[in-house]
Amino acid sequence: MTSDRQTHFGFRSVPEDEKTHLVREVFDSVASKYDLMNDLMSAGIHRLWKSAFLDWLRPRPGMSLLDVGGGTGDIAFGFKKRGGGPVVVCDINREMLAVGRDRAFDRNILGGIGWVTGDAEHLPVKDRSVDAYTIAFCLRNVTHIEQAIADAYRVLKPGGRFMCLEFSHVVIPGLAQAYDAYSFNVLPLIGGMVTGNREAYQYLVESIRRFPPQAELAAMIEKAGFEKVEVRNLSGGIAAIHSGWRL
Repeated sequence: MTSDRQTHFGFRSVPEDEKTHLVREVFDSVASKYDLMNDLMSAGIHRLWKSAFLDWLRPRPGMSLLDVGGGTGDIAFGFKKRGGGPVVVCDINREMLAVGRDRAFDRNILGGIGWVTGDAEHLPVKDRSVDAYTIAFCLRNVTHIEQAIADAYRVLKPGGRFMCLEFSHVVIPGLAQAYDAYSFNVLPLIGGMVTGNREAYQYLVESIRRFPPQAELAAMIEKAGFEKVEVRNLSGGIAAIHSGWRL
């Protein structure tokens, strides 16, 4: 039975209980070309964003990490390279996780990273069990953002840290117009050529525009109980990092 409650899937309105399935279809269809597309879309700048994200997290030996929506492994690999402890990568998309496991094998990373299928809103993780929670380019895809943030709070130990890296809202007026033109006219075209799924990258562009602005997301994180919430814009606000602590 389909829910009467509606949510957004890009600029479309869809029943709430259909969104997860639609998101899963999008990422399953592009999983094999996901990392290539990230490089093409951002001219490799996403790598600098992820590096800044991990630098701010400051991994250390013994720090445990839950990386949500990180199926292809970039954040997990960077965390381990910087000396972090055990990692669990949790993603709703089995195809993305399969790519991540293959990439780990290719890098001779045979231990220290677990790969788990799960929903960001209802994580298959114990209460107060991890030192750090990261979610990169995933939060905008969940149906209930507040629920995902609340579940992040649940699984973090007291003293644990929440960090989100996500496309955000450009804060430089001239850049905003150029970015909109590039996003709506070029990205879906590249996506269609490389992955054969133009619609997936049309959804990507639209989902970014529907995502809460920096200050609004910071308020949602604080409402979930996190303290010392901070925001850092990247590339003029094309992306942003949000950080908060469970004290």
